[in-house]
Amino acid sequence: MAVTEQALIQALTGVLDPNTGRDLVSTKAVRNVVIAGGDVAFDVELGYPARSQVPALRQALVTAAKGVAGVGNVSVNIQTRVVAHAAQRGVALLPGVKNIIAVASGKGGVGKSTTAVNLALALASEGARVGLLDADIYGPSLPMMMGVDARPESEDGKTMEPLENYGVQVMSIGFLVAQDEAMIWRGPMATQALEQLLRQTNWKDLDYLIVDLPPGTGDIQLTLSQRVPMTGAVIVTTPQDIALLDARKAIKMFEKVGVPILGIVENMAVHVCSNCGHVEHVFGADGGRKMAQEYSMDYLGALPLDIRIRLQADSGKPTVVADPDGEVAGIYKAVARRVAVSIAAKNKDFSSKFPTITISKNT
Repeated sequence: MAVTEQALIQALTGVLDPNTGRDLVSTKAVRNVVIAGGDVAFDVELGYPARSQVPALRQALVTAAKGVAGVGNVSVNIQTRVVAHAAQRGVALLPGVKNIIAVASGKGGVGKSTTAVNLALALASEGARVGLLDADIYGPSLPMMMGVDARPESEDGKTMEPLENYGVQVMSIGFLVAQDEAMIWRGPMATQALEQLLRQTNWKDLDYLIVDLPPGTGDIQLTLSQRVPMTGAVIVTTPQDIALLDARKAIKMFEKVGVPILGIVENMAVHVCSNCGHVEHVFGADGGRKMAQEYSMDYLGALPLDIRIRLQADSGKPTVVADPDGEVAGIYKAVARRVAVSIAAKNKDFSSKFPTITISKNT
């Protein structure tokens, strides 16, 4: 019995994207179907990195295809293609960077930098090309967290090469000054320094650049939100009322400058005693989840108050690297996938498609 493309496509319609819940046919992820007798081959293109999910997805597609009468060998090529998505109006994209994700909080001490680092490492572990920019001029922490202690090199005397560890490109003011040196700069100076770090770093073909913003909603945060082409922002908070109060201010700031919120991460959501297993909500319960519901935003995930997260970050080997198969790393990876899927669903950037118009005066 001859295998028809229609029958094959109908069978593949039953396979759902594990992250979106939609079938891979209607979303046009299934492409380049080739049928030769009983042999079947096709491609599946995802708009987000999902290396850890590829084996299970491939098996589901093979099983569905073999359910069609006459099908023998099945070859499935699953690949990821991350494209640039639209940023704020009037802000040009950064060369070498497809999407910029701001990780922000209205309040310090809520685990924002730890979240930013593990988010970057989780995206990289799923197969994306990822960069990490430390935008905290006054308290740069990414050099320690990423286990990098070096100075950036410059091949042309004008731009800097990003440093790299764990497969992630990194840039921070902490690479350029001594650890104990205080940055006694006013807002405009700090903002200018950050823009230089961002634009004078030779980012190398990044799918995502994670920007760890300093806490608060002051001049630095507002200026960066207006000038940096951000695809979206992730808000980090704890369940505590005072942290939620400041997180709301961060949400309002991004709304005013036209940066979409990709979702909310709730840190220190619960503490489990390492000795007896007693569960306690030290900072309150479900505050981040309730705020996400209130603003109709995605609740990306909840991280526990766990001493290992702090110890691993302080040692320069964050959780996703130190314990990649552990429960907490699994939460970070799930958050990263939700962020990437959310970006993939947004409008693409078409600015590169339009020609540059120049007007010359005839003489």
